[in-house]
Amino acid sequence: MLLSVSLVLLMRWIDPFSSMLMVERKFSDKKIIQQRTWKDWDHISDNIKIAVIAAEDQNFANHWGFDFKAIERALKHNQNNKKIRGASTITQQVAKNIFLWSSRSWIRKSIESWFTLEIELLWSKKRTLEIYLNSVEWGNGIFGIEAASQYYFHVSAKQLTPYQASLLAAILPNPRKWNPAKPNHYIQKKAQWIHNQMNNLGGNNYLKQLN
Repeated sequence: MLLSVSLVLLMRWIDPFSSMLMVERKFSDKKIIQQRTWKDWDHISDNIKIAVIAAEDQNFANHWGFDFKAIERALKHNQNNKKIRGASTITQQVAKNIFLWSSRSWIRKSIESWFTLEIELLWSKKRTLEIYLNSVEWGNGIFGIEAASQYYFHVSAKQLTPYQASLLAAILPNPRKWNPAKPNHYIQKKAQWIHNQMNNLGGNNYLKQLN
């Protein structure tokens, strides 16, 4: 417990040079050349910040790591549908990607919950979102928003337009299946929904709530 607290506390100031997800992907396919370039908060477009919040966790600014209303909705949905819906917050996804393995189990979920609480207590919301954007997977071997921006749109993370940001956020449920630069009808429709949600949340003004 002390070791985990120390690790999380250090990452309040020190950028993680890798993640457990990157290590896991490397071991599963050693032929893949991983791409990742860290970008600080001010060098990332506000468009992608609000896009991933709109797509993944619209209550991000207000919850303490767990969105219980989203969990309740997911449980009701999963009782009557074959397609499982998740309810992980951005904080939970950071906990899993940085510190844990990806396979589903109650043990991993319990440890994930512990790291999620630590992150909420020791990091600011801005720091959590910054690490999320720099660690999330956006394709085979493509980690972090700078690598994704360069690979798909040939621009820096700072230059992403609202539409490009919406497309990138739209593929996050299965980033190794879909291509935001060549979106099919489903991704285009989802990206439009995300773009509308970005406006409904207040656009860049939403980010002012993050401490």
